[in-house]
Amino acid sequence: MLEHIHIYYTNDFHSHFSQWSRVANFLKVKKIKHQIDGESHYLIDIGDHMDRVHPITEATMGKANVELLNDLAYDVVTFGNNEGITLARDDFFDLYKEAEFDVVCANLHSNDGPEPDWLKRYTTFQSVGGVKIGMIGLTVPFNDFYHLLDLHVESPFATLEKYIKKVKQEVDCIILLSHLGISVDRKIAKQFPEIDVIIGGHTHHLFKSGELVHETLITAAGKNCYYVGEVHLTWDHQIDELSHKEAFATDVSHIPKDLATEEKLHQLDVKARNILEKDIVYLKEPLEVRWFRETKIMQQLTNTVKEWTNADGAMLNAGLLLEDFHSGYITYGDIHRICPHPINPCVVSIYGSELIKVIHKTLSRSFTEMKLKGFGFRGEVLGKMIYSDIAFSSIEDEMEGFIISDVTIGGRKVQENMTYNIATADSFTFGALLPEISQAKQKTYFLPEFLRDILLETLVTYYGADD
Repeated sequence: MLEHIHIYYTNDFHSHFSQWSRVANFLKVKKIKHQIDGESHYLIDIGDHMDRVHPITEATMGKANVELLNDLAYDVVTFGNNEGITLARDDFFDLYKEAEFDVVCANLHSNDGPEPDWLKRYTTFQSVGGVKIGMIGLTVPFNDFYHLLDLHVESPFATLEKYIKKVKQEVDCIILLSHLGISVDRKIAKQFPEIDVIIGGHTHHLFKSGELVHETLITAAGKNCYYVGEVHLTWDHQIDELSHKEAFATDVSHIPKDLATEEKLHQLDVKARNILEKDIVYLKEPLEVRWFRETKIMQQLTNTVKEWTNADGAMLNAGLLLEDFHSGYITYGDIHRICPHPINPCVVSIYGSELIKVIHKTLSRSFTEMKLKGFGFRGEVLGKMIYSDIAFSSIEDEMEGFIISDVTIGGRKVQENMTYNIATADSFTFGALLPEISQAKQKTYFLPEFLRDILLETLVTYYGADD
């Protein structure tokens, strides 16, 4: 006898709520079909479901996301870096308290004290026909951040060495929920043939029909839930083994919206507005924001970041602020809308020669006009780099581009072989945009504060007034 088992999954939703009612419609229809057919089916999320760029997530610290997953009766989730490191420790520990599904992550541990009550290393399910399915979760080890929350994320390979044989003894089929990225998924598939399917995320990769690495099927459904992933397993009870497996990513961007979910999203939006739209500072005059030139608020924010981190100098890109501040009362909702990025302040230690290279790169039009996507940045363009306690002269040459000279920090000439502590946005510590920063050996991150928290402090301290 052949038994068909169905898994539907979402990954890297990033609070893209305009798409969620379409996802809900798709999943509800599939669930009804499989219930009528008497077939086992499971709903899974692979992490980064939440993103504090959205007011609903910001106002509820991600609990609205959990509520939406509950409404669709998800069975199991793992979490990504947006759940794990963009919340304060207490908010992260509270995040899944009302979850009606299993939360699995085998490689997260607490350095100090208890772990979250909801945390499981893995979970198991038994299908209608008796097939035992094990689901293990793994998340990306951003320990520079997790350690600041007294948490530690172990190497996924070391973790699997611990658990894979134990789980294999308990189940017939192993599914890995991986918020690790495509390259790590492929390595795991080669190293751990016991895993039947790896459902992936984090790097926003899309497999419309899956990929077979040795005997392991790997799959992922892009980002923002324009696609919903499907995994279909066929178990042959006569020979007692998995006889077939296949994966798809189905485009759900044009299907009708589920009306009940639309109503729920409206309720959550009203709730979020009530939380965020409280007056916090009164501005006597408006503050303009410009992406390609210095403004009062952007310069003062950069100055405040330098002081707040106790750095030698600071640099922030003007594209971090998205629109002007009006005069009158400003709410936290205004601040969130104008600076929505889940970006933390950080300090990097770099040589004077590297600082000069960074300044030179940030003057170029290719930098200021770059439409950066990812690394926490949720704006339009990077914009002009604004400096605090860092000064220089520059001229633009048609042949050589910008030529800079007389670089000083704290009023003193920069020495190429000296180390300087520079405060900036943590988005520059990832990728290859500014390698002098991303490859710095010493990086100090500040959690749980986002740059918008320092923006709030800046407005209250330097621009606030009695009404």
